[in-house]
Amino acid sequence: MTPLKILFLCTGNSCRSQMAEAWTNRLKGDSFQAFSAGVAPKQVDTRAVKAMAEVDIDISGNSSKDIDAFPEMAFDYVITLCDHANESCPFFPGNTIRIHKGFDDPPKLAEDTASEDDAMTHYRRVRDEIRKYVEGFPEVLGNIR
Repeated sequence: MTPLKILFLCTGNSCRSQMAEAWTNRLKGDSFQAFSAGVAPKQVDTRAVKAMAEVDIDISGNSSKDIDAFPEMAFDYVITLCDHANESCPFFPGNTIRIHKGFDDPPKLAEDTASEDDAMTHYRRVRDEIRKYVEGFPEVLGNIR
């Protein structure tokens, strides 16, 4: 069976969508092929890299991609991970199923933290929440083909 293609979409493709792509490919790679992009991409967040390295997933070589990086790709699912991406998500032709599953923004939560460890607490929590969500595939996706 051909793996279903999922695009995780966030604003910057710097943290949450990178984590979701990595978790999906690690945990569900036999059934799903994950990609990630942003509506306004910026550099991959170094704390996201660190948080994923703590669970033996290396995203240090990843780069942030614009949604236009996949012009010919037909996705089975597009999952927006933040409200801005959900509101800005372009139309996907065909049978693409759009899902919104918002997660807190670790960089935003970490802005006013007193220490690096306090900042990383937010990244670890969201990383683990995304893992739990991905572990629920395919059931949490609903309309499986």
